Amino acid sequence: MTHAFTIPAPSVEDPEGPPGGGARRTGAARRLPTTAAAALGLFAAARLCGFLVLAAVAWASGKSPLRLLGHSWDSVWYLRIAAHGYVGPQYVRPAVVRSDTAFFPLYPGLLRSVSEVTPLSLETAGLLVSWIAAAVAAYGIYLIGNRLYGRAIATALVLLWGLLPHSVVLSMAYTEPVLTAFAAWSLYAVLTGRWVWAGVLAACAGLARPNGCAVAAAVLVTAAYEIWRSHGRGVSHRLWTGAALAPLGWCGYVGWAGHRQGDLLGGYFTVQRLWGSRFDLGYGSLRFVKRLLLHGGRFVFPISLLLVAVAVLLFALLIADRAPLPLLVHSGVLLLVALGGAGFFQCKPRFLLPAFPLLIPLARALVRTARARPSHAVLVVGALAGLSFAYGAYLVAFARTPL
Repeated sequence: MTHAFTIPAPSVEDPEGPPGGGARRTGAARRLPTTAAAALGLFAAARLCGFLVLAAVAWASGKSPLRLLGHSWDSVWYLRIAAHGYVGPQYVRPAVVRSDTAFFPLYPGLLRSVSEVTPLSLETAGLLVSWIAAAVAAYGIYLIGNRLYGRAIATALVLLWGLLPHSVVLSMAYTEPVLTAFAAWSLYAVLTGRWVWAGVLAACAGLARPNGCAVAAAVLVTAAYEIWRSHGRGVSHRLWTGAALAPLGWCGYVGWAGHRQGDLLGGYFTVQRLWGSRFDLGYGSLRFVKRLLLHGGRFVFPISLLLVAVAVLLFALLIADRAPLPLLVHSGVLLLVALGGAGFFQCKPRFLLPAFPLLIPLARALVRTARARPSHAVLVVGALAGLSFAYGAYLVAFARTPL
């Protein structure tokens, strides 16, 4: 199937183009092309350096880096669910009630499964799952970038994702790496016309996090466009199957949580309101920004505001670059959920970690800079790395706000 979203021809920005145009490879090299291995190596090096910086900061302050990564904030709730299942509403402080039903089941299910078949503790299993998922996500991101723009930009895209200010989360027992892995491979399946795989992976993404619905939205909107473009004629049953599968994960868990609350359609959102989270079209975010500008706030709040503003700008650039529809829908829905949701403003940059297509304009600019002035590109990457490592260590080791 050839259409506007597959971009079958090699990109003119990278003369090497997508893999497959050169000599045939055998064995492991065929499974993982050399350029992909280099991109994953850069990603691994970035995350390893980030961990070493965090470890040095943690040890200097008398803390355990692995404990910080595996047992902080939301990860504590996931560990409890993995150990005991869903308990329901709990008092976290006098007169403050929270419910673990707000947390989607895929990640704690993976933790429980890994701990059952290995000698690893739940905490260690959480880190292992996150680290593997981050690597799988990076490979999927590389494949998307390579298909659309060529190897150089794909490598830059993976590196930039690994150097985001909140990329420390990719090393933590959090759900963002798992969601991004399913999102990247689902979007790649859409771009290559593998609709059933796209739907299955989107359903898994919908079981990972509340904003996993963005993946299903990308599959559904792209499928609807394909049906409209062809006037419904000659549409493969695989497209219909993929579209039907895509929302099942998210809708299934929201429906189960609602049934558990006694309100099939609204019960899950009642649980979210216990956490102070609700979708109000951005009114709560605007009120928070107003308070921040008038009265100031902790260091993480203005940084979060800046990062969200940059994300909006990058989305505008992505539209201007006429990126493929599934990438636009995926990133747009993630932005809409982050901006339109009230509560936990400092967490919004983390919510946008799966929106890796927003980095495409930066990756293209970085490659152009590297070809024209390599030393300038090295300085840019070095500055981004320094910011990422230092800010990540601060967030995990010292910031006293939910990450």
